[in-house]
Amino acid sequence: MKTKKFLLSESQMPTAWYNIVADMPNKPLPALDPRTKKPITAEAMSQIFGEELVKQELSTERFIEIPEQVQDLYKIWRPTPVVRAYNLERMLDTPAKIYFKNEGTSPAGSHKPNTAIPQAYYNAKQGIKYLATETGGGQWGSAIALACQYFNIDLRVYMVKVSCQQKPYRKLLMNAWGANVIPSPSDTTQAGRDILAADPECSGNLGIAISEAVESALAHGEDTRYCLGSVMNHVLLHQTIIGEEAIRQMEMAGDEPDVVIGCFGGGSNFAGIGFPFIRRNLCEGKKTRVIAVEPASCPKLTRGEFQYDFGDTVGLTPMMPMYTLGHTFQPANIHAGGLRYHGAGSIVSQLYKDGLMEAVAIPQLETFSAGMMFANSEGIIPAPESCHAIALAVREAKKAKEEGKEKTILFNLSGNGMIDLYAFEQYFNNKLQDHELPESEIRRAIDELDKIIK
Repeated sequence: MKTKKFLLSESQMPTAWYNIVADMPNKPLPALDPRTKKPITAEAMSQIFGEELVKQELSTERFIEIPEQVQDLYKIWRPTPVVRAYNLERMLDTPAKIYFKNEGTSPAGSHKPNTAIPQAYYNAKQGIKYLATETGGGQWGSAIALACQYFNIDLRVYMVKVSCQQKPYRKLLMNAWGANVIPSPSDTTQAGRDILAADPECSGNLGIAISEAVESALAHGEDTRYCLGSVMNHVLLHQTIIGEEAIRQMEMAGDEPDVVIGCFGGGSNFAGIGFPFIRRNLCEGKKTRVIAVEPASCPKLTRGEFQYDFGDTVGLTPMMPMYTLGHTFQPANIHAGGLRYHGAGSIVSQLYKDGLMEAVAIPQLETFSAGMMFANSEGIIPAPESCHAIALAVREAKKAKEEGKEKTILFNLSGNGMIDLYAFEQYFNNKLQDHELPESEIRRAIDELDKIIK
């Protein structure tokens, strides 16, 4: 009988996160203080982020131990399964073997609690009483709302306005876990008021929401900090438990992935599945292709420029070296709200620059088509973000068929789509479209950047 699902026991769950900075041949360039344009100090970063998270942000240790209390909370849903997608293979009539790591089994329905819980834990340990954050599609917002409930922290979430409209149940989920959710841009911050004055119909984006959340945190007092669900080194670090589990599970399956795939917005789930496999490439001589999949309407890796840029629209965050479309870039209102972000983050950008990973951009309609193929074969409704990873897995499987070659594909199913059914309704009713992004629009935002990297 064929084995379909590969499960680890609780005792087999990894007890440390992997920090890829330790093994990178070229370390990421330092983040810069937005005021001085000089490398930012840990003291300055600690005014925004929790102290222990800043230490992790700057760490070069290869492995960082997961606190016991965090491990205990992880065990509510971890380890997550790796599943062989036999039905999808048959539907595609491919010689490829397709596996997926199912991160949609968490209470919040996505991979985001992997970092939300440690972030809430470290802030609570420091005595922080309030957190401010942003969210795009709502997966991060719901995850940190859940985590704050565990540690008695009050939470304010600035949710991208178009996503707030498209995904009302994500907002309700955050409310159920005690969060105050504010559509962004809003009139509660100076950043939001300025943006609305310039464009009253602005639909928002992650960069704007980050600006509002950072401003809100800085204005609230010493017992408040900002937190985020992607991009930064410490966030990507926490997600590597995904790939660490997956390596052990692929060994259980007796398979070695040729291709590892993750959708890409700010880099959290991609790093989670991909970084441990890149470690094996760097340290053990493996040849696994690790591929990030981004929306064709927000293609920072495939069409952006490697440059220092702000993580937010207004310019309150540290400046990071990254592939970027420019912090003033306004992406189209696609339904994969968690992927509508202008920059790639410093670690992923350096890995991509050094040719240690690949990137592909895929149009919206192709991703939804692949998502429905997956739903009809494997029975799981995927999040619109995860549909990007599925779409590339389908492409790779079809290519294997065309070439008559066997191939093993592993992708990260970063979240389920049970609260995203409105997006699929729009797809069924032919109300979604692909967004062609002219080069002139990309150049306009990039050309506004200070050319710190010559």
